[in-house]
Amino acid sequence: MSSRTRFPLYFLNSKSYLMKKKNEVYVDKTYRLTDAVAPLAYMIPTRNSRSFPLLYWDEEKGLNRALRYSRNQNSPFEDEQDGNVIVEPVIFEDGLLTVPRQNQVLQKFLHYHPLNGKSFEEVNLEKDASKEMESLETEVDALIEARSLSLEELENVCRVAFGRSTDRLSSAEMKRDVLMFAKYNPTDFLRILQDPELRFNSKVQKFFDSGMLTTRRNESEVWFSTPTNKKKM
Repeated sequence: MSSRTRFPLYFLNSKSYLMKKKNEVYVDKTYRLTDAVAPLAYMIPTRNSRSFPLLYWDEEKGLNRALRYSRNQNSPFEDEQDGNVIVEPVIFEDGLLTVPRQNQVLQKFLHYHPLNGKSFEEVNLEKDASKEMESLETEVDALIEARSLSLEELENVCRVAFGRSTDRLSSAEMKRDVLMFAKYNPTDFLRILQDPELRFNSKVQKFFDSGMLTTRRNESEVWFSTPTNKKKM
């Protein structure tokens, strides 16, 4: 017999499974509605029906499996539930739903629910913080760029972003307006700044401001408006 002990394959598999189960941590989870304005109470479908098919596509089994929430069951799938089913409503109050770690079947039901990611989502503080950091970094980048603009660049951005003449604006007014625009619309500001046609678009707007160009037919046509040229472009 070899000096190295050989364990049966089934023993190794069962051992890894037990380790996985042992390391699994159950936590309370909170879910929120994705709409900006949430109703006082919002109920989601809790069982498969003709009016709202509650199905989950199982890749391993190659079939659609019907979902049903029943607190006295261990699985959210109908084909794994017994006949003693007690269907309960799932209601978001003020846009939120907190599910304790002891209610694993509801957490699983919400995970597989077809409205997950559409009408509601799990609150992920780390993900939220990452998104907020990304938004703040974009805002900082935009403000730094806005602060470093020359007078000519300020005029170009004002004409393109606001579509108005800069003739009666002081440099301080232009800088203030551009900084405010960069703060509250950082993505749009950076997009305008990176547009290779910024200077060209600024000149076009300047022609409109001076009256050298005009629009007709609900702004569908552009016409020259100089003493010697009144033609359509």
